[in-house]
Amino acid sequence: MDSKFLLYIAGGAGAIFFVIVLIYMSLRKKMMGKNTRYIAQLTEGTKQSAFSMEIFYQKFYIQIVKIPFLRRYALKLRRRLEILNLDDEYLTRKQTAQIMLKGLLICLPLTIVIFLLTSGNYVLLVALLLFEVFFIETWMEGKVDRIDGNLLRQQIDLFAEMRHAFHESNMVEEAIYDVSQNDELDVARQAEKIYEVLISDDPETELEKYYDIAPNGYLKEFAGISYLTKEFGDRKDKDGASLYLKNLNNITQEMQIEILKRDKLDYVFQSLSMIAIVPVLFINAIKNWAVSEFSFTKSFYDGTGGFYAEVALLILTVICYIFVRKLKDNGSTNIATNAENPWQARLYKKKWIKKFVDWFIPKDGTKEYRKARQLLKDSASKLKMEWFYINKLVCSFVIFVIGMMVFIIGHKMTVNYIKTNPTSDYDLMGSMTEKEEEKALIVTQNDNVFIDKYLHEADLNQAKMEQYMSESEIYAGEDSKVITEDATRVLGKIDDINKAYLHWYEVLAACIIGIIAYKGPNWLLIFQLKMRKLEMENEVMQFQTIILMLMKIERVNVEMILEWLERYANIFKDPISKCVNNYEAGAWEALEEMKNDISFQQMVRIIESLQAAVESIPIREAFDELDTERAYYQEKRKESNQILISRKSLIGKVIGFAPMVVLFVGYLIIPLCVIGMTAMSSAFKEMSGMQQQ
Repeated sequence: MDSKFLLYIAGGAGAIFFVIVLIYMSLRKKMMGKNTRYIAQLTEGTKQSAFSMEIFYQKFYIQIVKIPFLRRYALKLRRRLEILNLDDEYLTRKQTAQIMLKGLLICLPLTIVIFLLTSGNYVLLVALLLFEVFFIETWMEGKVDRIDGNLLRQQIDLFAEMRHAFHESNMVEEAIYDVSQNDELDVARQAEKIYEVLISDDPETELEKYYDIAPNGYLKEFAGISYLTKEFGDRKDKDGASLYLKNLNNITQEMQIEILKRDKLDYVFQSLSMIAIVPVLFINAIKNWAVSEFSFTKSFYDGTGGFYAEVALLILTVICYIFVRKLKDNGSTNIATNAENPWQARLYKKKWIKKFVDWFIPKDGTKEYRKARQLLKDSASKLKMEWFYINKLVCSFVIFVIGMMVFIIGHKMTVNYIKTNPTSDYDLMGSMTEKEEEKALIVTQNDNVFIDKYLHEADLNQAKMEQYMSESEIYAGEDSKVITEDATRVLGKIDDINKAYLHWYEVLAACIIGIIAYKGPNWLLIFQLKMRKLEMENEVMQFQTIILMLMKIERVNVEMILEWLERYANIFKDPISKCVNNYEAGAWEALEEMKNDISFQQMVRIIESLQAAVESIPIREAFDELDTERAYYQEKRKESNQILISRKSLIGKVIGFAPMVVLFVGYLIIPLCVIGMTAMSSAFKEMSGMQQQ
């Protein structure tokens, strides 16, 4: 064993060295390209002669975005980092390359070790690789969430400095310029961008452009309020305080509530993702323990039953992991990597695929089409109808192929188990000794001689097998009773091998599983929709804060409030957008139509107040209760967040612990009980037969 282990280590080290050499040769070849030589001529005399990590990171980034699998992760990171590093492409690429390099330095050696340790055990190999992929996904998500969280915390410090700067200058743009000079805060880049927007020739257009790239809604609110204050001037509230500073304070309070919510969600979900995937690491350990302690379970764990259970556990783990990640979503910046030309769009461009996919897409105007369109809208999915159905078809096809492969591999495992498993009677406890195992293996080898020789004989029966055995040297001088028992056993094995082929009902089962998987993307969107409904109250309370900031500013009307709500809406975005589009045709009627489209009572109250502001009373009076009951609404929002976190925590624990429960109950306890009872029943029958004799 020691020599084999050393051989594995030497092989792994050699493989790592070989990979490093290949990467080096590839980079060297790229560096010697025409474009690289041209750039080298331009930069000649300006670069250092020594090796520079800065240059390495830039070149490393260029290479990883060309590799399909790595490109996905690199663009995920880039999407987050470029928000912080506005207009700084160099820094964005450097930070992306740094994180990707760390990830690869973890993944490559780990992958090699996994292949070395799981040679021949394909289920364990898939399980460990699955764990590695999920671990990297969780690690990457943690990096992203940390960036978003740090940005929010820095915004609180930025707004605190903004208050002091505004007190000194009493000018919005000057105060923003002063706080943007603080290089210690990464968010100062955002302040600098907002300052450039405010002093531009067309600030309204530039502000709309900034809304598209702002990392969160709070910076959008800050930019919008700063623009309105610059255009219309600051006013004093009824208590003599600056309205602009009061609005900054409202935004700060919103951010503090959001930070507390995210911290609690991170605390609740920090280990659930790992708990959901950890069971795959213990499949082999539990299997080995059960077989060593209860030898009668070997036929299950080494046979097709155990294989099917392992595959089912892996699939359950994948599903639970996906749902836990969807559940944890804390409202951070969405990833929009390659949104204009994803793999679905490239696939749909091929004529024969387009024709095939169009055959499944319901016709526009039908009930099925409206349901699918509404589901995409309600779940805030960025998918087009064609992409959605490509996802459904690909999911169905992949699961069907996996199902067929599982059945085929299961039959091969059956044949392999019959030909390699030591042939002996089951013991209820313990395992065979070395001598007993050697004798059992000899019996298996002797059976294999007759199995290989007479497997395909059409009219094989008990009498013929007994005759073949009696004529064989293996059974020379053996008692006829022993030959009869062994012939029966060998015929049973031959019958089991002959049955180990792909049956029609297995193909049907794979088709049914594929049809069920066709609905998988629908269920994922429905789950996402359910989670969005939990956030409804939170979004309405954000709307209340926005209205509270706008209602005291002069020249603000209902249409402007609707435009602001549309800008920050997520769950209610579609009905608000529809109302904004129809507003010119009739303000009260457009609001009434939006009220009919929404059933959430708190949102309906806001719409009714907007209707009152359109017809009879000023906006300030229509929403007067928001100002007078501000403290109550803040406490209510904290309580709502607590309820939301509790609900998500409960659902997350059920989903996250499901694979662990199935591992111990479905993969260990139930097989032990069922097989143990069956073995005991067989033993009692044999004992009863012996007593009768």
